[in-house]
Order: sequence, then C-alpha cells, then structure tokens
Amino acid sequence: MEALSIAAVCAINLGIGFRYCWLLRKRTISPALAMWVFFTIATVGSLVTYLGEGSFTPMDNILNTADIVLVITVTAFIGMYGDRSTRFSRFDYGCLAAVSAVVITWLVTRQHVVAHSSIQAIMVMAYFPVVRRLWRASRNTESFTMWVGLMLAPLFSLLSSQGVLATVYAVRASVCSGLLLLLMIKAELAQRRLAVTTGPMADSVPPGAPPHG
Repeated sequence: MEALSIAAVCAINLGIGFRYCWLLRKRTISPALAMWVFFTIATVGSLVTYLGEGSFTPMDNILNTADIVLVITVTAFIGMYGDRSTRFSRFDYGCLAAVSAVVITWLVTRQHVVAHSSIQAIMVMAYFPVVRRLWRASRNTESFTMWVGLMLAPLFSLLSSQGVLATVYAVRASVCSGLLLLLMIKAELAQRRLAVTTGPMADSVPPGAPPHG
C-alpha cells in the first residue's frame, strides 16, 4: 500500500506538471505568480521542518517532496510564459511580507513544530492572490485538471505519510485545493453568464476563456 501511495502521488504530480506547463506554454491560463513563489518558499520550509522534527525521510512525506519539484517547475514556467496579469500586485507584496516574517521567525526560534504549523499558514496564504483574482474575475484563469489532481494527490499520500505533520500537510492541501475548485466553478459560471448577455460580444473574450482542461 505504501508503494502504491508513493507511485500514485508521483504520477499525479508528474501529470499535473506536464499539463500545467503545457497550458502555460500555450498561454491558455494565467496563474498568479505570487501564489507559486509562496508555494516554493513554503514547501521547502515545510519539508525542512518536518525532517528536523524526527527521524523521517523525504519518502515519509512524499506529497511534500513531490510538491517541491512541481512548484519550482511551475514557478519557472510562469516566469517565462506568464502575461502581465500573472505578475506581483501590491496585495501580493503584502502577502510576501507576511510570509517572510514567518520564515524569519522560524530561522530565529528553530522551533520545528511551531514553524511547520506556521508554514502551513503560509501555504493557505499562498492561495490569497489567486482567490482574490478568481473572486473578482469574469472568467476562469486556472486549469481544472491541475487542481483536481492537487486535491486527489494528498488523499493518496495519506496511505504512506508518517507522523502528524505529514498528515496536517496533506489534509491542508486537499481542503485548500477543493475550495479553490469551487471558486473556479464560480468564475466559469460568471463567464458563461457574460457570454449569454453580450451575445456576439462573446467573441472578444481573451484566448483561453473556454473551460480549461
């Protein structure tokens, strides 16, 4: 069961990575760069604090380990292929200041459990930029395939996770991804209502406006 869990998480993350990077390359999605920068900081910090808390290995928290590879790759692709809407806003810089404060606090105190919990808070904060965009958006700028995968991978990882911190990481990831999917559905519905009310004007919707796979 443990081997199946590890294989499933790695396969899902690999598929997510290829799909997301392909959509970015085609410029059919416009994800928030800030979210993925925060994810990069938080996933690395989360694994470091997890390993520092006990005699665990990276495979004992396979989701966190696989996520590091995924988020670094996606962040690089957003930097290369993202449009102006993906860049940092003032709101994003405010979130970055809060994230930096948590990281600095951990570096000073070296309290791994407290730091790990704080980093999970960073992971939640990382969603704020995209949540803000989707809440106000008239179209969906994210990939359903990506976020469904990010909701399912944590569930598989629970079969092999070792320790409370790994479980907290997985549950947090699944819940946050599920909530983001609800916002994406909201944006899709808003887009369809706009298309109905504008009629021929719907042809002017930017590329990538149809529901994303």
